Amino acid sequence: MIRTYYSTLLTAILSVILFFQCSQKTDTEAFYMPGEFEPHEAIWFGWRAAHPPFHESVAQMVKGLEGNVPIKIALNHDSLKNEAINVLKLAGVNTDLLRFYTMPGESYWIRDHGAAFLVNKKGEKAIVDFEWNDYGYASWLGLRRPDLKDSIPLIEQAARTKARHKVDSLMGVATGAKHIQSALIMEGGSLESNGKGVILQNESVTLNRNPGWSKEEIEEEYQRVLGAKKVIWMKRGLAEDEHWTHLHEGKYVTWGTGGHTDEFVRFADANTILLSWVDEDELDKHPLNRLNYERMQENYEILKAATDAEGKAFRIVKVPLPEPVERFVVVSEDHNPESMRSISPDLFLPGERPAAGDTLIQISASSYLNFLVSNGVVLNATYLAHGTSPEKEDKVKAIFEEVFPGRRLVWIDAMAQNWSGGGIHCSTQQEPLAVAD
Repeated sequence: MIRTYYSTLLTAILSVILFFQCSQKTDTEAFYMPGEFEPHEAIWFGWRAAHPPFHESVAQMVKGLEGNVPIKIALNHDSLKNEAINVLKLAGVNTDLLRFYTMPGESYWIRDHGAAFLVNKKGEKAIVDFEWNDYGYASWLGLRRPDLKDSIPLIEQAARTKARHKVDSLMGVATGAKHIQSALIMEGGSLESNGKGVILQNESVTLNRNPGWSKEEIEEEYQRVLGAKKVIWMKRGLAEDEHWTHLHEGKYVTWGTGGHTDEFVRFADANTILLSWVDEDELDKHPLNRLNYERMQENYEILKAATDAEGKAFRIVKVPLPEPVERFVVVSEDHNPESMRSISPDLFLPGERPAAGDTLIQISASSYLNFLVSNGVVLNATYLAHGTSPEKEDKVKAIFEEVFPGRRLVWIDAMAQNWSGGGIHCSTQQEPLAVAD
């Protein structure tokens, strides 16, 4: 009887010890997505061949990061290395400090198709290999071209098997990171982490890319692959970032992803959220202002009601949007995809399609929240040369000085990227520093 009692007691004690050992091991080995504001081992760039407008901005970004963090540049093929070195040297970049990697399929917007890096408390690194479907191109094409309905599944499958889909895995191999596979389709520009288990993303993007998933299933996947404890669902992004080509008010053209978070909502630290904003006195200055005002008001109410993983409310800081930047484009049946001043009528949804010869007004994807924060520095876009007043930009600079104390602020004209629907943040991807506790 006594022997049985002590045997049972010993078994119970051993079970408790084993439980705590396993829990401690799990906590240590579990991977999670750190906040971008945490230390970086490197910043990654992609490279677009023979595209001087992008090259100038990239050179300014690289120079802004020099001395703060190592730079890695991914190239579609070996022959681009000499082009990149020559272009950057002419711009005053010390190319001896750069590291180049050949990664077939790389096509510049490395934030979106590149690796989502994770770390754990053992000092290990991992990447999440999300699925890729070319920004939901097939679903948009199905709306634009109903006659192609039967071909849409094949187009979707082709996007998911492109070489571009493999860049994240190649980045993982290049960094010695562990590989975590996910069936979720996700772009890096639509994922924002506070480093403490909270993920910000936008349902207008996430649900569009994953029509077969429920919100609950997506949250479970974020928990599994990102270490998420809580997910905040934004409703809609900026009007300038509608899904692919969109026509507002019959004359304003926008080109975008459908609402990436890095255009309108960002973490400055684990408890501070930056939100793009339009004041009431700006509503009548431009038709898109009113749309953005309504959307950001809705997102603001969501954020006010949200809490972090410990149940604490967030500090929400409203960041003014720059003035809308416009240019004229001509609708042309003979549109050249490389042209910046013409657009094909076939690129619009049937209900919006303009006639050949029409002149439209394109609006760039301009935002002060498409910034990159890295070791001791923040790279952000300036719009002084594009119609934003010094008073408004000074207000923005004061906000960034306050929310990123001790970091050097570097202001870059990235309008070339803005016209293509992206910006500074979209052009980069941080590789976090993994440190063992």
